[in-house]
Amino acid sequence: MRLLVYNIRYAVGAGPTPRRPVPGAGYLFGNPGNLTNITQFIKSADPDIVGLIEVDIGSMRSGRVNQAEAIADSLGHFSVYECKYGEESVNQLIPILRKQGNAFLAAPRVTGERFHYFDQGIKKLIIELELDEVAIFLVHLSLKYRHRHFQLRHLYELVRKSRKPVIVAGDFNTFWGENEIFLFMKAAGLRSANVESQASYPSRSPRMELDFILYGEGIEVTDFSIPDIRFSDHLPLICDFDIV
Repeated sequence: MRLLVYNIRYAVGAGPTPRRPVPGAGYLFGNPGNLTNITQFIKSADPDIVGLIEVDIGSMRSGRVNQAEAIADSLGHFSVYECKYGEESVNQLIPILRKQGNAFLAAPRVTGERFHYFDQGIKKLIIELELDEVAIFLVHLSLKYRHRHFQLRHLYELVRKSRKPVIVAGDFNTFWGENEIFLFMKAAGLRSANVESQASYPSRSPRMELDFILYGEGIEVTDFSIPDIRFSDHLPLICDFDIV
C-alpha cells in the first residue's frame, strides 16, 4: 500500500506570496495552474491513500473549487475533509479561513472516518481514517512549542486506543526535527519511516524535518522517499508499507 502525505499550501505555490499592503494577504490569491501541477504529480505517484495538509475546500481563493474533491475526482478516490480549526473557533466565521482544511483521499476501501479536535492550539483538527487493516491519523500541529506538546499528549491517547496498526502522519511543525517528538514516539510505540531524517522544508532548499510518517507495530515499511517536487513550500512524502 502506498501513502502520500503533502502540505500543498492551498496550491498557492512554493515561493513567497505576492507582496501586499497587509501581511499574509498573498494567501487570498489562488494559483489554478499550480493545482493542476499538484494533481498531476499525485496521480503519477499512484498512491492508495493521500493525506493533504493546507487544502482549500472551496473559498474564493480557489475559485470556489474544493481542492480535495478535485484531486480525488482525478484519482478516482473517496475524499473526506474538514476545516482545520475547532468547531467553536472564531476562524469558522471568517470566509477564507473557514475553508482552510486538511483531507484524506483514498481508494474505495474505507470503513470509516472520525474527526477529533485538540484542546490546545489554533489548528485543532485530527482526521482518523479507518481502513480494513490500519488506522491512519492526519495532523497539522501548532507552531507554538508548548501547544505542540499538549497536542502530542492528546494524540498519544488516541493512538493507544486504536485496535488496529496505526500510522500518524502530517505536518508536525517540529523545528528541531525528530528529537522534538522522540518521547512521544517511544511512548506510543511509533517509528519514523524517514530513517535518514531527510528534510522536507522549505522545498527550494530543505533544511528542516517538519513532515512525518510514523508507524507502529504490525506495519512494515518497504520504501520511503521525499521527491523533489516544488509545487508547495513543503516537499511531499511517499511511503510504501505492508500489514504484517
